[in-house]
Amino acid sequence: MRHALCVTYRREVHWRRRAGELRAAAAAGGAPVTYGLIALCCAVFLISPLSGFNPVHGSADALLAAQAGYFERWGVIPTELMEGSAHAALTPLTALFVHGSWLHLLGNMLFLYVFGAMAEERMGRTEFTFFYLACGYFALVAYAVVHADSDQTLVGASGAISAVLGAFLYLFPRARVTSLFPFLFFLPLRFPAWIVLVFWFVLQWLAARSAGSGPGVAYLAHVAGFAAGFLYAWVRFRGTRVKSPATATEGESQP
Repeated sequence: MRHALCVTYRREVHWRRRAGELRAAAAAGGAPVTYGLIALCCAVFLISPLSGFNPVHGSADALLAAQAGYFERWGVIPTELMEGSAHAALTPLTALFVHGSWLHLLGNMLFLYVFGAMAEERMGRTEFTFFYLACGYFALVAYAVVHADSDQTLVGASGAISAVLGAFLYLFPRARVTSLFPFLFFLPLRFPAWIVLVFWFVLQWLAARSAGSGPGVAYLAHVAGFAAGFLYAWVRFRGTRVKSPATATEGESQP
């Protein structure tokens, strides 16, 4: 019994030290995949017809037509995906880098910035890259399967980022994050990650149950991505969670 207590203590100290190392590495720019994804999504949006900054796409009706064509080419259309064409099979991957508006882009990138760096440091760059793409692909396909008769285009990195949140919840449940809660007048408050992320997931789940397949937020993709990310982290890192309750991440998140 005494030996077991000593082993537990050393294990706790080990992961407390490891949490500090992850925080330091992320703060020093040691998460190139996370920052590269953010840069890539921003660059894609800026050159797309959606930003309004690229004169190649014209203006007025020409710009609207270019935007519609852009969504159809790179976004997921559930009815087409279910038909099984090669192009449609690639769209759950390309759609991860397409965003419908500035608000859509900035909201997603904020979540990725806050939670992605430490998850990448914990997983490693190569594993995190495949994790992000695979879970994002799965989340969009899951939405398309449930709404197989929908012809509405689905775009955005939300499914992949939701997977990052799910993995973060398992890996760093006690990390403290700054959150802005609308019903508290956007007052910035710091809570353990498990409170913020569980609250966020419940909101997504409730919204998904009442949402249809028309235009709007694809909450079901968020739920599917979050579940996939949490399950992956549970299987892959079971028994090796960082248990430190110390401050682990900085930034703002809005559940």
